[in-house]
Amino acid sequence: MDINLHNSYLFQALDAYPYSLEETLEALNYALSYNSKDPQALCLMGRIYAEQLKDFETAKHYYAEAVAQAIDMPVTYPFYVHALVMNDDYNEAERLISFALTVRGVDKGQLKLLQGILFEKQGMFKRAITSFTEAKSIATSDAFITHVDGAISRVQKKAGAGSWKKKKKKRKKKGSETSETK
Repeated sequence: MDINLHNSYLFQALDAYPYSLEETLEALNYALSYNSKDPQALCLMGRIYAEQLKDFETAKHYYAEAVAQAIDMPVTYPFYVHALVMNDDYNEAERLISFALTVRGVDKGQLKLLQGILFEKQGMFKRAITSFTEAKSIATSDAFITHVDGAISRVQKKAGAGSWKKKKKKRKKKGSETSETK
């Protein structure tokens, strides 16, 4: 009986998220009261903290607990990685991506996209483009490919802007050297 109630509340929470946060939280709290170790419920609680409240530390706690309860549950990893990247926990995110790519059923395209964002945030534009290209090559959705194309374009602009600034600095140095030699 408790398992059925737990599942019923979990389904209600999943169905209500993100459109009715009050309903989501009420159902999720009931689900967790029946099974405080349920990985799907813990993952959804992590999503609420990360996506709605921007409390990435608390979200990380819930995601870590969800992974501890079910290391082979693929849905948790992209959300967990995203929270780590947004919280500037780059080394931890990189390690988790490496592990998550070995989990069966995980969305590898989404993980490669997140890896690209991780590299982009660190200013490693070539590595970001490589990750985005890998994400695109394993994508199975036109919408996802379009999204990745946008990310590639964004990073190429950033990389181009960086090289333009370097050229400008070189020109200034070259110009000052020329005026010094006169």
